[in-house]
Amino acid sequence: MAKKLDPTAQLPNGEMFEFWEVPQKYHREIHVDNKHPLASDENDGTASKPLKTINAAAQMATPGTRVLIHGGTYRETVQPARGGTGPDEMISYEAHQGEEVIIKASVEVNNFKPSLGWRKSRGFREDPEKTKGVKIWEIELDPEDFKGYNPFCAVNILHDRLFIEYSKTDMTSYLNRRGMVFVDGKPMKQVPLYYMLSENENSYWVEANGQKVHIRLAGDRDPKDYTIELTNREQCFAPKVPFLSYIRVKGLTLAHAATGAPVPQRGALSCYRGHHWIIEDCTIDWANGTAIDCGNECWHHTPIEGQIIGHTIIRRNTIKDAGVCGIAGLHVANMLIEDNYIVGTGWQRMELSWEAGGIKFHFSTNSLFRRNVIKECHGCDALWLDVDNHNNRITSNVFIDGINSREHLFIECTRDDENLIDNNIIWNVEGRYDASAVPEEPGSSGWYKTTERDIPNGYGIYVEGSDRIRMVNNLIGKCKKAGFFAKVVAFRIQMKRGGTSRENKFFNNLFYDCGEAAVIIPNQHNSLEGNAYSKMPPGYLRVMYPEPEMCLDLATWQEFCGFDKTGCTRDLEININSDDLTMEIEFKEELPEVESDEKVSTDYFGNMVGARRIAGPFSTITEGKVRFSIDPRKLDE
Repeated sequence: MAKKLDPTAQLPNGEMFEFWEVPQKYHREIHVDNKHPLASDENDGTASKPLKTINAAAQMATPGTRVLIHGGTYRETVQPARGGTGPDEMISYEAHQGEEVIIKASVEVNNFKPSLGWRKSRGFREDPEKTKGVKIWEIELDPEDFKGYNPFCAVNILHDRLFIEYSKTDMTSYLNRRGMVFVDGKPMKQVPLYYMLSENENSYWVEANGQKVHIRLAGDRDPKDYTIELTNREQCFAPKVPFLSYIRVKGLTLAHAATGAPVPQRGALSCYRGHHWIIEDCTIDWANGTAIDCGNECWHHTPIEGQIIGHTIIRRNTIKDAGVCGIAGLHVANMLIEDNYIVGTGWQRMELSWEAGGIKFHFSTNSLFRRNVIKECHGCDALWLDVDNHNNRITSNVFIDGINSREHLFIECTRDDENLIDNNIIWNVEGRYDASAVPEEPGSSGWYKTTERDIPNGYGIYVEGSDRIRMVNNLIGKCKKAGFFAKVVAFRIQMKRGGTSRENKFFNNLFYDCGEAAVIIPNQHNSLEGNAYSKMPPGYLRVMYPEPEMCLDLATWQEFCGFDKTGCTRDLEININSDDLTMEIEFKEELPEVESDEKVSTDYFGNMVGARRIAGPFSTITEGKVRFSIDPRKLDE
């Protein structure tokens, strides 16, 4: 199954990504079917006498075993007892013949009674007029449902709080309980004080000891008319012991995991420091913290000599509404992240703990991120590579609709080897800042600033103290502040030296309708060539240092800096429908061809390109007005 000749898998150093997967042959099958009339965990797992729980199968499975899970809802945590022994001796957990298999880390409850004895009004006096008609219900948790883990007793934030800047942070979400409440599959809002239930319909509150939960339904309705679920497990699929490897998880839906906020990185689906997993065609729905973890979990672990981390395939999954992070990995190498759909990440709004994002990797090496769709991140990045990342390629992805997000892509503290960002669509970043802090500049008072303020923000790509990022043939548009922004971080000493933000390369990108600038670089020790600019404000090409800052147009950019000698400005109209992932583009002026980059031989759709091509990710769409799908995923392989 290796794709040695696939040019989209060529890494920045010129070598091909290391594909390790081989066709699987299983010599044993175990059936799980909790709807079968003879189902029992005392059975041997045949189709006629299946097991009742998936975890029972997980204790029996040995290398070369395929666990076939029949349709149904399984309320359990699957904890594999062992992994496989190699690429051709894996253990697979998969939905039987595509049936809907749902593993829920929650319990259904129905024994509610009216909540009494608590003041419903703000302040120290009850105001019956303001709370008239408000109906609040309570439930006492059954200890049998919460054996070993009660998320309503634990706050969201886990043990490492070193990085939180408390003066800048609203700690409410960090100190909320991890337990979630769902009404007919939809989440309720947690409030930190009882009286706030009167001010918020569809909300819940947890008593101090975590043993009772109080809820208020929308319309002050009665709980008996709804299906109500409380989360009661941390994870849905996770080994109890670390380092299990060669495990495959396919076609399962994992929901309602009461994971905490990283670090440590503990996902609804966890590789728990193992390597060579395949996670494919799964849905991760409403994880309180992290959806999938695939690395070394935590930097506090004692390093183990020779430990293999990563080498995992995560593809064709849907990750919806992860509270903090969609896919988290620490010290990961040779990761294949492809064809995933990640939406709604970050609703907990814990971005200032610095572990939030659609994908957040640290120390990523030789990894390939391709054909993913990451959209509607709340206050966090779509993709963040944090510290010392080497030889990674980010290609043919859609990063769209950053809601209160500072940027879509963040490359931090990365110095030595080149990383390649090519043929991506990077679109619509609102920015994360306090709008009231932007000072008014009446009259001519704003004309004589020598440096720009750091508010507002909203960037397509943000580089902090990093060198040698190669950005080629991307479409970057609708960014509140700038398509690209980099800054020097001199005293972020990582390994040998601090950051310089030099030797970054921008070739053949198309920048469109960015709020204040297309490119903001800290110095002239970078390279720009062949880029195209459309619908830009004045002074959209900027060099910050030495002061005073230069705010240039293309002609002076070329003259004063020697950049973009073959660059151009053109009149284009581009609109993207993020709901159905379609784009409409009208070329009012033809884009000229420029020299193709030596390291990128394909376009957004994987078409081979010649020695010359136009700026942006599309090589075959060059004139007129066209509308087409921009969903890059390959879902039928």
